[in-house]
Amino acid sequence: MKLTLDQLVPYSLKDKIKNGGSDIWNQLVSFDQGDFIKIEAPSGTGKTTLTHLLYKVRTDYTGRITYGNTVLGLCDEDGLADVRQSHLSIVFQDLRLFPDLSARENIEIKRLLTPQFSSKELVDEMAERLRVSDILDQQMRFCSFGEQQRITIIRALMQPFDWLILDEPFSHLDLGNVQLAATLINEACLQRNAGLIIMGLNKDQYFNYHRELVL
Repeated sequence: MKLTLDQLVPYSLKDKIKNGGSDIWNQLVSFDQGDFIKIEAPSGTGKTTLTHLLYKVRTDYTGRITYGNTVLGLCDEDGLADVRQSHLSIVFQDLRLFPDLSARENIEIKRLLTPQFSSKELVDEMAERLRVSDILDQQMRFCSFGEQQRITIIRALMQPFDWLILDEPFSHLDLGNVQLAATLINEACLQRNAGLIIMGLNKDQYFNYHRELVL
């Protein structure tokens, strides 16, 4: 599923984008499924805005986002639900976990949407690999932000996807845990021939990127 961004301009950044200098905003850019894309996004350039636009959390923009033959802005509720359930997975910067539910319950909410795709055993395996097995039955409100990030990554991998979108997913992890998480994500994307888009403030060496762009 090819991803195409065609002259994308958020309303909130319209005046800034007039000055140019972005590889994304107000450009025609296409990515092939399976591509690993790093978007370096200094503060104030719209990193989280782009994340929200790609998942249709926000629609306040001009231009067009297309996944394959699907124009995201034209999706009705059923069409959007299908795209999110089968083709797109995401880790938001603010994580969007339910604080009163346990880590396992937060993961299960996503896993049970497509139970044929993943299993409880897979949850346990990933939790062990990311060193969060001991918090699976703990309420999210009592977990550190780094633990929450790892739970959110596991949750994102519990569904089928053609594109995985990550907004600063490792910001509260030490180098050892970053390496564990990046390895798991890399394996999951390669197994599914899925593309990866990761937003960050600076260059990094977490993945073998096909393209590195500046927002």
